[in-house]
Amino acid sequence: MQNRIVQLDKTGIEALKVGTTSIPQPAAHEVVVNIKAVSLNFLDLMIVKGDFPTGLPFPYTPGCDGAGIVTAVGEKVSEWEVGDRVALTYVQNFLSGDGIPLKDAVRIGWQTQGLMADYVTVPDYGLVKLPDSLSFEEAATMPVAGVTAWEGLINIAKIQLGQTVLVQGTGGVSMFALQIARQAGARVIATTSSDAKAVRLKELGADAVINYNTHPQWQDEVLRLTGGLGADVTLDVGGKDTIRQSLQAVKVNGLVCTAGGLTGSTITLDVYGDLNLNFKRIAGFAVGSRESFKGLLKAGIRPVIDKVFAVEEVERAFRELESGGHFGKLVVSF
Repeated sequence: MQNRIVQLDKTGIEALKVGTTSIPQPAAHEVVVNIKAVSLNFLDLMIVKGDFPTGLPFPYTPGCDGAGIVTAVGEKVSEWEVGDRVALTYVQNFLSGDGIPLKDAVRIGWQTQGLMADYVTVPDYGLVKLPDSLSFEEAATMPVAGVTAWEGLINIAKIQLGQTVLVQGTGGVSMFALQIARQAGARVIATTSSDAKAVRLKELGADAVINYNTHPQWQDEVLRLTGGLGADVTLDVGGKDTIRQSLQAVKVNGLVCTAGGLTGSTITLDVYGDLNLNFKRIAGFAVGSRESFKGLLKAGIRPVIDKVFAVEEVERAFRELESGGHFGKLVVSF
């Protein structure tokens, strides 16, 4: 039996190829997972295009998010059995707690090869068990986007019933954030690029939606919708081009949780004027721990999937991600 695998011999979406290799065998503390689905993240796109060098050698296999079935376990593995339905944690060695330094983290697809293969090996601590209610496609969307949103809103912002939360756009993190905030009893204001997407956001539970093309100064709309006060929390995924507006959109003692840099990550702030004199805060965060992943699964959040592609359509899937027209997550099925 052969192991299908997606690889790059050089950077570029056009360089993505599906080949075959041997099926890996587990070391003593490892598990072999038959991958059934991998979802795409903006980080995957950056790595494939060469905009985010990992330092890993070619051939390189992309894919940060994945879910599948345990098919073999190492001789010293006790937590897992053949047949278990699992998802892989993105930061493999972040098991619990408040955070892990960048220099210490072992991230799939960044410090290790990615998951776009029929079979992969992972440490026995780098998995979570899936409920039967989740499909593999749904589960594969959660390790990065879902656990990031959970970390920001539940562990960092600690959102409360009745608070107002602002989420940006219709990417994976923001879609999870909308649902997590609604489940916590918060009022949700969302931003988006089109009226068509605005309709879908309201169907998912957004209380108000701002088209940022129609209202480029969208922070003013947030203030209008909150009676001049501002949101309690903004989940900022834009970075350079959105962080100042996010600060203007939160209330006194409000919090901007920033987890992304879609428009760039280097910013200039007037700390005295933007933060100190207005009693506003910024908190950086990233993908949460294995325990956070378990919390997300227990909450029963249902991922929003835009399209599912066959592995042979992997180049098309990345082109779709690059276009930015998707609503929710894009998934490659194995």
